[in-house]
Amino acid sequence: MTAVPQTPPRRRDGFPGQRMHVLPRPLVEQALRTRPLSQLLVTDAGYFPRASTHGRARTHGAPQHIVIVCAAGRGTCTLPSGVHQVRAGQALVIPAGLPHRYEADAEEPWTIWWMHLVGQQVPDLLAATGATPDQPVVGLGDPAPVISLVDAILRRMERDETMASLLASSGAAWHALALLAADRRTIGRQQPDPVAATIEHLRANVSTRIPLADLAGMAGLSVSHYSARFRRATGYGALEYQTRLRMGTARELLDTTDRPVASVAAQVGFSDPLYFSRQFHRVHGMSPTEYRSHDKG
Repeated sequence: MTAVPQTPPRRRDGFPGQRMHVLPRPLVEQALRTRPLSQLLVTDAGYFPRASTHGRARTHGAPQHIVIVCAAGRGTCTLPSGVHQVRAGQALVIPAGLPHRYEADAEEPWTIWWMHLVGQQVPDLLAATGATPDQPVVGLGDPAPVISLVDAILRRMERDETMASLLASSGAAWHALALLAADRRTIGRQQPDPVAATIEHLRANVSTRIPLADLAGMAGLSVSHYSARFRRATGYGALEYQTRLRMGTARELLDTTDRPVASVAAQVGFSDPLYFSRQFHRVHGMSPTEYRSHDKG
């Protein structure tokens, strides 16, 4: 009779090279009574390198929201919605109170940076990442900055547990969640996002005014569908987004060169300096000349 291989027991922690810090729960309660930390507080943070046999199950969920960033390897997370794969360059977001089980892959165990969060603003910040209980995994265009911020959180918590350190950790966590939201990538998409491709095209051609119909055609979408998706992605209409890109380049030229306003206008695609000045004033509340003379920095 052939013996059936036994699955190694799962471990919550205890991995070579790991780092982890958990705040005492009385300190958590105290911190949440202060106004800044009541909005967002990091209660736990850690780093598990190549965490073979790592796994954790919570049948009633965790009291905190959990964010896990996978730097290498892979793992899975089981939620009521099903089993979700987590790979390098992706983040797993688990809301507080949601039953779950997550574990490292047996052949390619993950390396993860993780944090537990509480606070009044955390649900809204997590919602901005696009993660949901049905799709809890989000892709990261560039995971390094997010990982660096979780490392900064952990280093600050390892340093001490003063209110100053808790506040610094909170600020870094807020920044990390903002990056997750701003730089997220849809998981499971077989083709590149056509709207994202047109946004990159606009950034690479700031001085060229591209009609809305042309952008929609590049994306293979109707004008109305493209416009709605573009606004969801950027918060602006496509034409206004182009204007703001051009004004951003104009600001840089005004700050770093002595070129005349007419020359700056031409550089960013405005043949009429007066029209450029009106658009600049609409966006910035002052003329290009006033902006250049205004104290900055």
